[in-house]
Amino acid sequence: MLLNGKVALITGGTSGIGLAAAKLFSSEGAFVAIMGRDPSKGKAVLPVLSNATYHRGDVSREEDARRVVNEVVSLHERIDILVNAAGAFISSPIDDISVKDWDYVINVNLRGTFLMTKFSIPHMGNAIINVSSTAGVSPYPRGTAYCSSKAAIIAFSKALALELADRGIRVNVVAPGLTDTPMLRGIAGSNEKMRKFASLVPLKRIALPEEIAQAILFLVSNRASYITGQVLVVDGGMTAGRSTTAGSLSKH
Repeated sequence: MLLNGKVALITGGTSGIGLAAAKLFSSEGAFVAIMGRDPSKGKAVLPVLSNATYHRGDVSREEDARRVVNEVVSLHERIDILVNAAGAFISSPIDDISVKDWDYVINVNLRGTFLMTKFSIPHMGNAIINVSSTAGVSPYPRGTAYCSSKAAIIAFSKALALELADRGIRVNVVAPGLTDTPMLRGIAGSNEKMRKFASLVPLKRIALPEEIAQAILFLVSNRASYITGQVLVVDGGMTAGRSTTAGSLSKH
């Protein structure tokens, strides 16, 4: 029970990587608070979690971020672990991307990470994980908004790790590659395209959300007690060569 008795707040916790982390944390003994915008999804996933609560909110809205943090603190008096997994994606040439779409991606990915972190820190005492992407490590064409937001998350996390080190709060980043989430399936649009994506990965398969969750679990546990300010890339080898996960998305 790596997280026995810990209180974890996970954004984007109703699907994909966030939900996988919530399930894993719950199985490891944590009290899990999941945050998401859709109450129907929140209620649907609660039965598969133990010691869990759902909190409706949009991470990009200051009032929602503050309220959800306060709700969790009122229930548990503290937050030991924060996982910022909520995310938004768009792929578009710079000539075509609208200001509205740019703001949407930046607000969810970067502003949301900032807001949830800002309001959680006064109540924290353990670890923060910010979910970036290989797009933040190796940018690609048609991805200015998404790549910028994910790269900024990495810089934000490194600066924050230095700032919070004397408080004993560790801050790390997990940067997933191609992962079988609703977001990726929406990008692919078909099983055939998913198979094409998988063929581009050196390990010849797409990651399961549970595999990314295992990396998150390691970094928030005491097994990573001397690790802070780092980026753990979990991508099946995509960024080890010339091809990148995100670049492959832009070409297909």
